[in-house]
Amino acid sequence: MTIPQRDAERTRSELLEVATQVFAEQGYSGARVDDIAERTRTTKRMIYYYFGSKEGLYEAVLENAYRGIREAERAIDVDRTDPVAAIRQLAELTFDHHVGNDAFVRLVAIENIHRGESIRRIESLRALAQPAKTLLDEILDRGRSAGVFRDEVEAIDVHLVISSYCVFQVANRWTFGYLFGLDFADPAQRRHLRSVIGDVVVSWLSA
Repeated sequence: MTIPQRDAERTRSELLEVATQVFAEQGYSGARVDDIAERTRTTKRMIYYYFGSKEGLYEAVLENAYRGIREAERAIDVDRTDPVAAIRQLAELTFDHHVGNDAFVRLVAIENIHRGESIRRIESLRALAQPAKTLLDEILDRGRSAGVFRDEVEAIDVHLVISSYCVFQVANRWTFGYLFGLDFADPAQRRHLRSVIGDVVVSWLSA
């Protein structure tokens, strides 16, 4: 089977987009390749041509989902941005990405329910994750050199705090929202919560 490069890239991208929604909604075991084929108006044979198997498609979805947040982080120009502004920008950018890509959060939750069985088979994700730590190291180093950040906080500490807060906005929006009467979809509430994570991280790191 020979497919023109442009058509192949477009088809693969569409399959990943639809498969992301299906796996996020139904999990790996519940998702059906036939359903993905129907939604994309293609065939199961075409999906297997691109991804080899259902497992291969799921792993490609996971890799693509993580690639999205890493690509978003590249918008921060560390060399030209004040470290305090840069760390706030990273926190708020992460918030925006998670809130705007709830399928990513659901996929991560599903993968953790299964103890990371699939992600362990995607060796490329380790390399893909490294720039996130490198970016934070660079921001923290510049902040320490400028005397505005404390010395003892590590990049992984900051990444964990930001990620935890941002994941919570999606993973717990229905339960937390119901218990405390919060509408996480309300624009004003969202702006407030977005500013909170920036304030928390900046205050925590400030020397």
